[in-house]
Amino acid sequence: MTASASTRWLRRAVAALLVVWFTLPFVPLVLWAFADRWSSPARLPTEWGLDGLTSAVAQGGAEAFGRSIVLGLVVAVIATPLGAFAARALVYGWAPLPRLLTALLFAPVLLPPFAAALGINVLFLRARIPALVGVVWVLVVMAIPYTTFSMRAAYAAHDIGYEEEARILGASRSHVLWHVHFPLLSSALARSAFLAFLVGWSDYVVTVIIGGGQIVTLPLITAAAASGIGNDAMVAVLALAAVVPPIVLLSIIVQGRWRKEAAR
Repeated sequence: MTASASTRWLRRAVAALLVVWFTLPFVPLVLWAFADRWSSPARLPTEWGLDGLTSAVAQGGAEAFGRSIVLGLVVAVIATPLGAFAARALVYGWAPLPRLLTALLFAPVLLPPFAAALGINVLFLRARIPALVGVVWVLVVMAIPYTTFSMRAAYAAHDIGYEEEARILGASRSHVLWHVHFPLLSSALARSAFLAFLVGWSDYVVTVIIGGGQIVTLPLITAAAASGIGNDAMVAVLALAAVVPPIVLLSIIVQGRWRKEAAR
């Protein structure tokens, strides 16, 4: 077996172990999701069915799922280019007072979300900012540290010489941006967008406080179901729904990276 073949086998083995490691905790959720009745001491559900799914839909789970998807995408669309712009300015020395700017950009990670949301909510209420605008605004601010950090590492390894060479050969700025800059940094942009999406998709505190109950997302319904009605099957369905979009997006990003490496 050659060294390259051994490396590929090792990577696949590690990947398989990771899949098993992260999949095992979801096995009980899958069982509960399709269990109409599961009484002790039975090791498996005594009655199978779709009551959990029906209850989740009846409680507004489908609508909340859609709102969470839209919220995560909006946060990703706004926070990713802002983080990329900030990272590029910091790496190439274009930003004034870079240390102060870095501290400000990463401050949302250090502040407790609950305390920050309470304080900002008072300002938003007095300024009469709509709840949806306020939620998106705060989540974008919370996502920018992650997109900036991710893109900062990418720009530190990025060779700007390709862009300069394209400009010397007569390419316009827009042509360089779309045909040189973005393709070279596509993987980093995808990772940053994924992180920003997770911030919007999984948020609970900001949506509850600033949304004021007007924006009902999947985390809100899941938390309410887990603490209130005692329907384990419905809670399992909602919990599984919460992990589907991140897994799908992560799979797309990983497959894109593998195809890119295979094409080299």
